[in-house]
Amino acid sequence: MSITQKAINLPAEYEKKIFGEYDSYAKIIERSYHVTLISRNGEVKLIGEPGSVDRAGNVLEKLLELAENGAEITEQNVNYAISLNMEEKAESLLEIDRDLICHTAAGKPIKPKTLGQKAYVDQIRKKMIVFGVGPAGTGKTFLAMAMGITAFKNDEVSKIILTRPAIEVGEKLGFLPGDLQSKIDPYLRPLYDALYQIMGAESYLRNAEKGLIEVAPLAYMRGRTLDNAFIILDEAQNTTPAQMKMFLTRIGFGSKVAVTGDLTQKDLPAGQPSGLDAAMKVLSGIDEIGFSYLTSQDVVRHPLVQKIVTAYDAYEKKQQRRADRADVKRKVIKRSERNHRNGG
Repeated sequence: MSITQKAINLPAEYEKKIFGEYDSYAKIIERSYHVTLISRNGEVKLIGEPGSVDRAGNVLEKLLELAENGAEITEQNVNYAISLNMEEKAESLLEIDRDLICHTAAGKPIKPKTLGQKAYVDQIRKKMIVFGVGPAGTGKTFLAMAMGITAFKNDEVSKIILTRPAIEVGEKLGFLPGDLQSKIDPYLRPLYDALYQIMGAESYLRNAEKGLIEVAPLAYMRGRTLDNAFIILDEAQNTTPAQMKMFLTRIGFGSKVAVTGDLTQKDLPAGQPSGLDAAMKVLSGIDEIGFSYLTSQDVVRHPLVQKIVTAYDAYEKKQQRRADRADVKRKVIKRSERNHRNGG
């Protein structure tokens, strides 16, 4: 086992950003590549096996690009740079970071943080209807909301409509206290939260009073034609095929639509097909409709969420393989029994 060294220029003003508080980001890189990082006098020295040193150096260079561009380095940036490196993807994090969508009410920039998220945002810009499909934490709804609010502020649309099916998880609407609106609001809460964060509560309430922003259950869309609006259908995996068809046929001139969903978190009754599944099969050949598939690598919540999503994916694939093998075995047994009865 050969050990080598490599030196990379790392100006002191960027060292704390890239190494993280208490060198937490540097330790992630060291653990990932089994290298040692030593920073001294505007230079970082990498010590380890040649291949590991080169890969760790690539990660540091990507993070340095971000820091030089004024970006705030997060643990997600570090983990994602390592992930890109492991897949031998040469894409720059800087290209993703330059894609500014808008700012939150508190002035924080909203940008895609992964290649999957950037592809999703680009699809929304180019296509009339976009399906964003992926696990929790991939930013499907939040980025669509940011794009919708930006289009609204730029007068590209005159209205924002946010909707989701009111499918209850273990509770019945009729047993919940209050009037219909108070029963429905908990299902729409994530949409309100994103609106408040991006627009600010006052701006949202002012536009909502004018009827320019509407948050409503999917059932309220029936019979309407939605012109010149940015429409987001959230939790689309919980629609039925009939509901999805109803929604998609409401779309009028000058409108844009983002449909978001997670195929692994369906709350429909057993045996009920999902409208999202059906739409992805039926509409796949239409050019004006885009499909973005986000994965666990696009999760931008706490790093533990990414690990949870990956673990569930692996478990579900394993269970599916077992089910497939059992199905094949049953078919072989049935064929053998049929041949035996026929004297084969």
